[in-house]
Amino acid sequence: MIFGAAPVADAVGCILAHSTDVGGGRLKKGRLLNAEDVQALASAGHSEVIVARPDSADVLEDQAALRIAKALNADSHFCGLALAEPGTGRVNLHAVRAGLFDVQRDAVDRLNRIDPAITLATLPNDSVVEAGRMVATVKIIPFAVAEADVAAAEALARDSFMLAVHAPTAMRVFLVQTELPTVKTSVLDKTAQRLADRLALSGSKIAGEWRVPHSEADVIEAFTAIENVGDFSDERDMLVIFGASAITDRADVIPAALRAVGGTVSTVGMPVDPGNLLMTGRLGGRNVIGAPGCARSPAENGFDWVLQRIIHVGGCTDEWISGLGVGGLLMEIHDRPQPREG
Repeated sequence: MIFGAAPVADAVGCILAHSTDVGGGRLKKGRLLNAEDVQALASAGHSEVIVARPDSADVLEDQAALRIAKALNADSHFCGLALAEPGTGRVNLHAVRAGLFDVQRDAVDRLNRIDPAITLATLPNDSVVEAGRMVATVKIIPFAVAEADVAAAEALARDSFMLAVHAPTAMRVFLVQTELPTVKTSVLDKTAQRLADRLALSGSKIAGEWRVPHSEADVIEAFTAIENVGDFSDERDMLVIFGASAITDRADVIPAALRAVGGTVSTVGMPVDPGNLLMTGRLGGRNVIGAPGCARSPAENGFDWVLQRIIHVGGCTDEWISGLGVGGLLMEIHDRPQPREG
């Protein structure tokens, strides 16, 4: 594409770079100039204008943005996106359903590095969105961009499934709370209610609750009872345990009890604060969360991120958890036992 000043007489078929007054009217930036436009410019006293002149290897901005946006939503059922009409080199993408917005950051970065002329901006990964929310926008910077670069962006977008809105799964959550003499019943009641509140947004519910002393043997007994509940092996089931004392090691009471009944411990600790002292694992193929103490509060913490990921995506990998550090410093919960700054 050639960009610069051109005699008005030679501007037919060029793209006007800047809005320009013509007598009583105005030709807008981005307009593809025709013979009548050129005559109006000349009559208004303009001898030259700033234009962009695409060549045969270029794609106009709206066409380029639309092609890339369509590739991002190539599997519309999986991606759950809807495309707005293109304009000024931009196509916005909106969620067609409520859910969790899932972004493959590495793929977005690779797309944005094809050429600075092609840009994709999104909401943060794991944003909970309502239907109709704008989640991403494709913007072409110049008036036209090279066909080869558009084709490369299309291929990457189509092959990587880098954007998707995952609908929630209504889950049955089995709750275990351990007790010590210092833990009030009212605290346990509030904890159960706040968990229920968090689950309600997805249609998930607490299917049963066990309150047991904070000992490995008693937690084993609770886990065993849950395994014996009807169809606990259903993929929509999850186990959440709040300990009267925080989990600080893989050999601690709760992870030890989980291994003792044949479960697995995936992670102990996460780079999100509040929420550092969280455990993830599996029991009978179902997700297990050892909740940190801050999850007793309604304030956002790392437990919320893990809970939403399981409800919407079906689980969370060790790699996903270890990648939460950037942005993982959340607002302090000042009434927790050990705040960051005393």
